[in-house]
Amino acid sequence: MLRKFISLTILTLFICSNMGFAFANNVGEKTVLNKVIAVETFFYGTEMTGALVDRVSALEKDIYGKESKDPLLTQADKLYSSTFDNFIDQPSFLIKLNAIEWSLTHAVTVQPAKNRIENLEHILSGKNTTGSLNERLSKLLKLAYTNGEVAINNVTLNKDSLLKIKLVTPLSTSTNRQGDSVLFEAADDIYVDGHLVIPKGSQGQGIVKKVKGAKNFGRNAELEVSFDTIETIDGTRINTLLGDKSKEENKSLVTAAGASLAGMVILGPVGIVGGAFVHGKEVNIPAGVEMYIQIKEDTNVYGIQ
Repeated sequence: MLRKFISLTILTLFICSNMGFAFANNVGEKTVLNKVIAVETFFYGTEMTGALVDRVSALEKDIYGKESKDPLLTQADKLYSSTFDNFIDQPSFLIKLNAIEWSLTHAVTVQPAKNRIENLEHILSGKNTTGSLNERLSKLLKLAYTNGEVAINNVTLNKDSLLKIKLVTPLSTSTNRQGDSVLFEAADDIYVDGHLVIPKGSQGQGIVKKVKGAKNFGRNAELEVSFDTIETIDGTRINTLLGDKSKEENKSLVTAAGASLAGMVILGPVGIVGGAFVHGKEVNIPAGVEMYIQIKEDTNVYGIQ
């Protein structure tokens, strides 16, 4: 794929690093409303409408199978914590679902949790089961893991650890504009001390920082993109960038694809090996192109054994 990319496209791509988004389950000030929206979005893919008390009641019935009599604040806290917060002896709904999906398909997806459970049930039995989402998750856990339990531990993703990614969003100086979102995903599983930390398919986010179209007299187009964050298996959004170490790996990728190093360009202190350098051409990078980025700083996360 990379060989085809090099032969069909030309690229002068600057990379800059941003702090990006902090966490997958970041809800700002974590107000009651924000917590409820985060849980709704995780399970349904969108924010619900109506009175907040009714929305919380609907979530409890869907997730737990019954409505509690707790105050609204307590209800929201419990919903949010059980969905996103991890402890050694009590993994969150999110990490358990990720673990099941990876165990059965060796990848994770970014669909709403309710859809993912339905898809996994179809894979295993050809039909959906009944009961609360917690009950259905427990049934899947028993099929995927011994004793129906996921073992997790806290590990550290070290600064500058390499991560192979695959572009989901195609890029082009003809169509992209500054501020456009760029999606990518992990191309391989990443382990730390025997624990799966970033499963294949984990979604990453970046942004188009600058676009300059090709000019007359052989002036090439330029596309500046930052690859900012990627989600780990426990839902943490970690900061990423393309630095010197990943530049070298990308150079090796291009070399392995048969491109001449004399035809490569490396631009800027944190630049990226681009592609065959042809004057006066637009940048066109198809989805599916693979490259390396790296972890920006040491980050503690939970991984599954």
